[in-house]
Amino acid sequence: MPQLSPRVQALVQPHLRDLDVYDPNFTPTRINLSANENTYDVPPAARAAIDEALAATHANRYPDPLSNGLRDELAAWHGTDRAHVIVGNGGDELLYNFLLAFGGPGRTLAICPPTFSEYAFFASLTQTDVAEVWRDPETMLADEDALVDAAGKANLIILTSPNNPTGDLAPVALVRRLCEACPGLVMVDEAYGEFAAPGSSCESLLDAYDNLVVLHTLSKAFALAGARCGYVLAAPDVVEALAAVRQLYSVNVLTQAAALTAVRLRDEFAPTVATIVSERARVLASLRELAHTRELAVWPSEGNFLLVRVPGASEVRQRLRDEHSILVRDFSYAPGLADCLRITVGTPEENDAVLAALGELLPAAGPSDSPQALS
Repeated sequence: MPQLSPRVQALVQPHLRDLDVYDPNFTPTRINLSANENTYDVPPAARAAIDEALAATHANRYPDPLSNGLRDELAAWHGTDRAHVIVGNGGDELLYNFLLAFGGPGRTLAICPPTFSEYAFFASLTQTDVAEVWRDPETMLADEDALVDAAGKANLIILTSPNNPTGDLAPVALVRRLCEACPGLVMVDEAYGEFAAPGSSCESLLDAYDNLVVLHTLSKAFALAGARCGYVLAAPDVVEALAAVRQLYSVNVLTQAAALTAVRLRDEFAPTVATIVSERARVLASLRELAHTRELAVWPSEGNFLLVRVPGASEVRQRLRDEHSILVRDFSYAPGLADCLRITVGTPEENDAVLAALGELLPAAGPSDSPQALS
């Protein structure tokens, strides 16, 4: 990734000198399955209502600083009140504000890699120490006892459920243990929660644990990645602290109007989510079948993506792009993810294209190889 120039490195704060400039390595292709976006568009009825709401929105005035209309709608949906909800410019702003408000020098964030790289990045920006409790390299599951032990020594924990990029859920019982062990705050990032099995959300613990924070986004299930809107459910005093450190007017009027309409019409999105879940199961089954004849390992997932291990993943990713105009995410550079690709679940046509391409590109499994599909 590109780095800061020597001149700027001499000017910025010392702890920022080694930062890389974020580069998602995006290339225009016929099929983009690299960013865990919802490859389906907003449903027609919701899109028409959003267009109408946008047309009626006046951009010459500043937005409601705290998005109170949207907060009220989100609160009603989740069975709470406005005081327990804060809205941000995507989940990323809320993650950064979480570290800004509650992290800092002398404080420690516990995470469970491989996981979303922005947690450690935002910790570095805020000079928060990071304690890593690594997942099992074969199952990609968390060491629950080790994580609870780390929680007792940390100020903050962020656990993703489903986890990006491994796809596994954080058991509710584990989150309960973490909340009881951690003297600070426990955030569960449920960005992909709408694709997970019913009953897997940790929201049911919010009433019992005032140190629990649950993060959501409208980028995935609601197909609004470009609108940049996320929200947090937490105790009112935690919400107040997040509100105190946020940038003014960070959620613009157009995003607030689109998000409010989408949340009001949330039932319109359910068929698309069901289709993605169904396609995820089909693609997983197809990859497991492919593992009988090709060198391949695949992990089950509760998100809208699958993690796949293939020989020479970087080359496979490049050939998918150059020969088939299909873009997937290469994670082979990341610790704990050697030879791994992450593939977003797309439409049936997109999924069929990537399955056919992998069948063509991957080397045949040797006669003594057993299928590498993971349960």
